[in-house]
Amino acid sequence: MANDTKDSKDNKNKKPDLKKPKFSPYWIYGSIFVIFLALQLSGSSNFSQTKKTSQAEFENYLRQGDVQKVEIVNKKIAKVYLTQEAKSQGVHTKNKPKGLLTPGANDPTYEFEFGDLQNFENNFQIIKRENNLDTQIIWNTETNLWGEVIVGLLPFIVIIGIWIFIMRRMSGGGAGGGAGSQIFNIGKSKAKLFDEKLDVKTSFKDVAGLEGAKEEVQEIVDFLKFPEKYTALGGKIPKGALLVGPPGTGKTLLARAVAGEAKVPFFSLSGSDFVEMFVGVGASRVRDLFKQAKEKSPSIIFIDEIDAIGRARGKANFSGSNDERENTLNQLLTEMDGFGTNSNVIVIAATNRADVLDKALMRAGRFDRQIYVDLPDVRERKEIFEVHLRPLKKEEGLDTDFLSKQTPGFSGADIANVCNEAALIAARGEKKAVGKQDFLDAVDRIVGGLEKKNKIITPAEKEAIAYHEAGHATVSWMLEHAAPLVKVTIVPRGQSLGAAWYLPEERLIVRPEQMLDEMCATLGGRAAEKVIFNKISTGALSDLEKVTKQARAMVTVYGLNDKVGNLTYYDSSGQSEYNFSKPYSEKTAELIDKEISNLIETQYKRAIDLLETNKEKLTELANVLLAKEVIFKDNLEVIFGKRPFEKSISEIVKDPKEDKQAQKASEAPQAEQENGDLTS
Repeated sequence: MANDTKDSKDNKNKKPDLKKPKFSPYWIYGSIFVIFLALQLSGSSNFSQTKKTSQAEFENYLRQGDVQKVEIVNKKIAKVYLTQEAKSQGVHTKNKPKGLLTPGANDPTYEFEFGDLQNFENNFQIIKRENNLDTQIIWNTETNLWGEVIVGLLPFIVIIGIWIFIMRRMSGGGAGGGAGSQIFNIGKSKAKLFDEKLDVKTSFKDVAGLEGAKEEVQEIVDFLKFPEKYTALGGKIPKGALLVGPPGTGKTLLARAVAGEAKVPFFSLSGSDFVEMFVGVGASRVRDLFKQAKEKSPSIIFIDEIDAIGRARGKANFSGSNDERENTLNQLLTEMDGFGTNSNVIVIAATNRADVLDKALMRAGRFDRQIYVDLPDVRERKEIFEVHLRPLKKEEGLDTDFLSKQTPGFSGADIANVCNEAALIAARGEKKAVGKQDFLDAVDRIVGGLEKKNKIITPAEKEAIAYHEAGHATVSWMLEHAAPLVKVTIVPRGQSLGAAWYLPEERLIVRPEQMLDEMCATLGGRAAEKVIFNKISTGALSDLEKVTKQARAMVTVYGLNDKVGNLTYYDSSGQSEYNFSKPYSEKTAELIDKEISNLIETQYKRAIDLLETNKEKLTELANVLLAKEVIFKDNLEVIFGKRPFEKSISEIVKDPKEDKQAQKASEAPQAEQENGDLTS
C-alpha cells in the first residue's frame, strides 16, 4: 500500500507531457510555395489599385478631355492616366477601386484590355484629331520576374517532386508500402505468416483419409508442442518433410491443417515466389525467409510446388539460362542443412513431381521424411464424402458407401467437385435436398462432360455409334478380366458421341491377361463396325490411343513381352528426359514397333471373332440401345444371360467391412437400373 501511494504522488507531481509538433520538411516546401504564390498574385485583382473599365468608356473620357496620357503595356493592356481636374470630378471619385491599397498620384486611374491594336490606335487618333487633344500614347513592356522564374523552374520542380515521391515509396515510406515500395524490398521474403487464431481454421479433423500421411505430419506438430517427450530419449526433430502425390490428393490441405494445429509461427509460400526477373533475388529471399523463421523459432516453413526451384541441377542448362534457379536451390540447400543452420525450423514442402527434384534436396538431413499422399481407396473416399457432405442439405438415408464405390480413382478434390456439382444439379431441378441421382449425374458430368441434347446426328451416324458402343459392351461381357459393365449410352456428352461405363476393379498389380482383356474390350467398338458394316470410321480415335499406350507400356515399361524380354526403358529419375538418343538400338526399335502392332492386331482379331460368334445378340443389343439411348447391366443380362465371371461388389472394391445392403444391390438387376449413371 505504501508503494502504491508513493507512485500515485509521483504521478501527480509529474507534469503532463506536451506533445510538441514534429518538424517536417513539408513546412519549408509549403512556405516557399506560399511566398511564390503571393508574389505571383501581387498584381492580381485582389491587390490592384486600378479600376477596370471598357474601351467605350475610355473613348468617352477621351472625348471629354479627361485623359492626360495612355500607357500601352505589352500591346494588349491600356492604362489610363486622368488629368488633375478630371480626378476631382464626381464620376471618377465614385469609381474608386476596392483594392487593399488606394492609388497614388502617379498611378493610373483606369485600365482595360483591348482587342486589336491597330483598330485601337486608329480610333484614338481620330478622336484626338477631332477634339484637338494633346493626349499622349506611351508604349511600355512589363515583365514579371518571379513569374518567369517560376515558369522556368516548374518542370524541374515537378521532376524533382516525382523523383522524391518515387524514392520515398521505394524505400517503404509510402502509405502501406504499395507495389512501388518493392524495389528496395525485392530481396525480401514473400512468405505469409499465418496466425492460428485468426487466419487458419483447418485442423486434422477436416482431413479425411490420408491416415498414414496425417500421422507423420501430426508427429512433427507434437514435437513442436512437446519437444521434451522426444528429446528425453535423445531424438532430434526432423528438419523437413516432403509431401509427394498426384494432384488433388490433399497435400496443401495437410499443410493447412498443420498451420491450424501447430500453435507456432507458420510461414507459407509457393516455389514460384522465389523466382524473379532480377539476378540474385531468389537466394536473397531464401536467406530472408529463414532469417525470419529463426527469429520466431520454433517455426514451420511450408513451400508449395517446390519443384519450381528444386529441379535437379545441370539439366537443360545449355545456355546458362537457369543459373538463377540453381543459385536459389543452392541457398535453400545451405539454409536447410549447412554449416551454421538451426534445427528449430522445420520445412514442409509439397510437389507432384518428386522425380525431377535434385538428389541433394531429397537426402536425409534436409527432407528426412518423404510422405507419399496417394489417391484414396474406397474406405478413405467414404470419409472424404462425409466431410464434404456436411454443409449440403442431403436426402435422409443417403448411402455414402454407394457413392464411394462409384468413384474409383477419384482424388479428394474430385470428390469435393462431385458434391458441389450434385448440389448445383439439385438446385437446377428445384429440389429441396440433394439426392443419390444428383450425385450420379454429377459423376457423369465430371467424367464424361456436359450432355449435348441438341447435337445434330444423322440416322446413319447414330446407328454406327450404337453398334460401336454395343460392341464394347458385348466384348467386355464375354471376357473374364474386363471391367464389369454398368451403363452404355449413345447420348453425346463432352467430346464423345457415346460412352460405355464400367466399374473397374481396384488392383495393386496387373497381370498380362488382364491388360489383354482390357485391350480387347477397348477394340470391341471398331471390331463391331467391321463385323456389321464391313467398314471402319474415325470414331475409335480415343480407343486406339488408349490401346496403343497400353501395348507400348507392356513392351517397353513393364517387360511383359516374350520377344523383347525382361527389359524396361522407363527412367523414374527423369535423367532420360534431356537425352537426344534412344536407350536402344534401331534393331530393337523395329522389334518394339512390331511387337506393339502384333499385340494390338491380335486383340482386334480376337474381338472380331467374339462378335462374329455373337452377331445376333450384338444386333439385338444395338437395337435396344437405339430405342432407349441408355441401357444398363440388366439389359445385357436379358440378352446374354448371367455373366459367368460376375464378382460381387465387395470383391471388386476389396472392402472387408462391406455391409449386406451393398451386396444385395449388386445381386438385384433392378437396383442397377435404379442406380442410373455410374462412373467408369
